[in-house]
Amino acid sequence: MGGGEQATQKQAAMGKLTARERVQELLDADSFHEYDLFVEHTCNDFDMDKKRLPADGVITGTGMIGGHPVSVFAQDFTVAGGSLGLAHARKITKVMDHALKMGMPLIGINDSGGARIQEGVNSLAGYGEIFYRNTIASGVIPQLSVILGPCAGGAVYSPALTDFVFVVDKISKMFITGPEVIKTVLGEEISMEDLGGARVQTEITGNAHFFAESEMECMGQIKRLLTFIPWSNKAPALALPPRPPKVSFDIERIIPPEANKPYDIRDVIRSIVDNSDFLEVQERWASNIVIGFARIEGQTVGIVGNQPLVMAGVLDVDSSDKAARFIRYCDAFNIPLVTLVDLPGYLPGVDQEHAGVIRHGAKLLYSYSEATVPKITVILRKAYGGGYIAMCSRHLGADFVFAWPTAEIAVMGPEGAANIIFRNEIQTAANPDEMRKKKVQEYSEKFANPYIAAANGHIDAVIPPSETRASIVHSLRVSTNKTEIRPTRKHGIPPF
Repeated sequence: MGGGEQATQKQAAMGKLTARERVQELLDADSFHEYDLFVEHTCNDFDMDKKRLPADGVITGTGMIGGHPVSVFAQDFTVAGGSLGLAHARKITKVMDHALKMGMPLIGINDSGGARIQEGVNSLAGYGEIFYRNTIASGVIPQLSVILGPCAGGAVYSPALTDFVFVVDKISKMFITGPEVIKTVLGEEISMEDLGGARVQTEITGNAHFFAESEMECMGQIKRLLTFIPWSNKAPALALPPRPPKVSFDIERIIPPEANKPYDIRDVIRSIVDNSDFLEVQERWASNIVIGFARIEGQTVGIVGNQPLVMAGVLDVDSSDKAARFIRYCDAFNIPLVTLVDLPGYLPGVDQEHAGVIRHGAKLLYSYSEATVPKITVILRKAYGGGYIAMCSRHLGADFVFAWPTAEIAVMGPEGAANIIFRNEIQTAANPDEMRKKKVQEYSEKFANPYIAAANGHIDAVIPPSETRASIVHSLRVSTNKTEIRPTRKHGIPPF
């Protein structure tokens, strides 16, 4: 099958599996049932009536992963470059409809040169029908896109509409306009890898969520993700027996006593989740915030945490987008949210203002406020200004808010606040530096601690780090039957 021995050998020479090999590696052994094998195009122009394209360049069907059903399509680059015509597209939309109707994940393996030019507008119609179904299925079933070759032009918008995008180094290519067009229009030379390769999509654009060194590693990532997320929005994720965190992650020793010293928020996460097992999402992009899936008492939770190792965990345009989208995913699929807070606020500067930090930052506020799943927040250290509000504060609807004794909750840091509030006293003092230190200490003792917020009911409890997991476990248990009544509306209008 496929495009013949020569085309298959060329595919292998590029370090790529064939479409059928990919399906076999992804699914449980002998579980794949193929549909529409004999569908063919009906185009008669440009000598297309003389060309037979096996399976019309795309394999579609259903199978099992870990004993659970999934729908899958895999474009076959050995057949006319995997180009998409109307019949090809309708094979895909048929299996998409099947996935939605049956409430199972949809996995699309993209390896295509783009629209089949010979079919003209029918190719464009095919893409439109796919995009429409991506949108209708959004938030109902998981949609995973795997880029294992070129994904160019209009084809890139289907992966962009799905929940998670997987890419493989040196194999995946995503772009709207190719290097040839860029050279013709702009006179610039650029390689496909530098334009839209796997590293570009995971480190610069944020279009992809998981990076792998090989196709086999990529298949493993897909299978692991599917163990954490629900199969549809009507059922919870697979529950596993609870397991304590590994003793090597000692929550009492992770955060340094000095407030200005960084640490890895992922160590805190691993110190409170089952078996210290954390699946990070978009690890390589906007790494000043960390998002991902874990389990607590066997149940899947979504984790959002500021990363003090990168830019002190400050919020900016990209990290706001990254967290907001993840929060909305968790809310759509009824996954409780645990937020770990340690940040100095939003990133200041002309570049951020001109990039639209107001609009992008508002996405985070919107997504937390909109979410109705159980929301649990733990303030570890700094929580200043708008950053305190944005990171799932009580004021945005957090159900439970805890703070460590090291938490500093204020409009701004003690240094900046003291310089403003006590400016005259500092300037007129005999020893301004000594007076500044005194006033910083005075402000810290009065405001930069969790007890003022706790006294006002904004924090439920000030807890030692050792009680963090137990507090989260209890919060999740009592939130099992959480319901919220919201005003009737068609939908809200997020600050896209």
